[in-house]
Amino acid sequence: MADSGVEISVKGKWVRVPALDVNGRTVVVRGKWIRLAAIHDEAWLETEVENPEIYVKKLKEQGPNGLRADVFTFAQKPPSILPQFKYPVEWDSIAAIRLGSFKDWWEKLPQETRKNVRRSQKRGVVVRVAELDDNLIRGIRDVNNDSAVRQGIRNAHYGKSLDQVKKDYSSFLDRSKFICAFSENELIGFLKIVCRGEVASIVSFTPKQSDHDKRPANALIAKAVELCEERGMSCLTYGMFNYGNKRDSSLREFKVRNGFEEILVPRFYVPLTRWGTLTVKLRLHRGLLGILPQSVISIGVSARTKWYHLKQSVSRCSSMVEQPKCNRQTGRSNPPAGSTV
Repeated sequence: MADSGVEISVKGKWVRVPALDVNGRTVVVRGKWIRLAAIHDEAWLETEVENPEIYVKKLKEQGPNGLRADVFTFAQKPPSILPQFKYPVEWDSIAAIRLGSFKDWWEKLPQETRKNVRRSQKRGVVVRVAELDDNLIRGIRDVNNDSAVRQGIRNAHYGKSLDQVKKDYSSFLDRSKFICAFSENELIGFLKIVCRGEVASIVSFTPKQSDHDKRPANALIAKAVELCEERGMSCLTYGMFNYGNKRDSSLREFKVRNGFEEILVPRFYVPLTRWGTLTVKLRLHRGLLGILPQSVISIGVSARTKWYHLKQSVSRCSSMVEQPKCNRQTGRSNPPAGSTV
């Protein structure tokens, strides 16, 4: 039978899902029509899968009451780019900075990016490493509450309580660093990296949108590269470079302007059932972003962004109408639900 389960964060919400312990690691299954089994928090682990056969065998042995899956997927850890196994393979598009020295990275940046880092310094932004204590948790909550919409979608961390914020950012603390940008002792952006041997990975990166003119985002990336050089890291990764067939986005442009490039890393898909074999053959496991053409995705993303901004505008207007005049604020709404400010 499957183990009792494990809590995972899905779009900012914690849910409990069935889990199975295999070789000391936790395997979880996600998906309804195509049940994909994967190692929990695989992207932040220090080592990659060495004996996938053990996982495949254990998953195939699961009975009706066990952890049922159609496909087992796992990836190699960057910068390993040559497939080491003979399973069906596709390629994860990883955004990464290949680290030599800070000087090399700096000199390859566009002139505008270098200017933005200097602007942040001239405008009083101080960037330093901080511990995850009560003060930082309050600061993170305030940064998350700065905007209900980020990158055209609902901000999943908007309006959370201090306890929820602490839970969200407390993973892998023994090998994590919080790089924080301050303006007059106020947190205006933060970046969390997890060290994975010689690779550092950005887990969370949130600059305050209302302080965009101070360029905290560029200052945070520069500090992260500097820190990685000091620790002798070979690579700094930041999520995906391309998300399936979705190629154009403001986030992708930001990564390019700050020195990130695409590294293609092998990801394997091992069918466990007949349905799994068919879905892998037809490539249905890729999801909509991997199936739909880029033009259709762009239309959908644009429509979603307009919808979220419209909802936010209507909500703001309704809030202003309902409030007595003495309680109305100019240019800023009241703190969201869950805030103790």
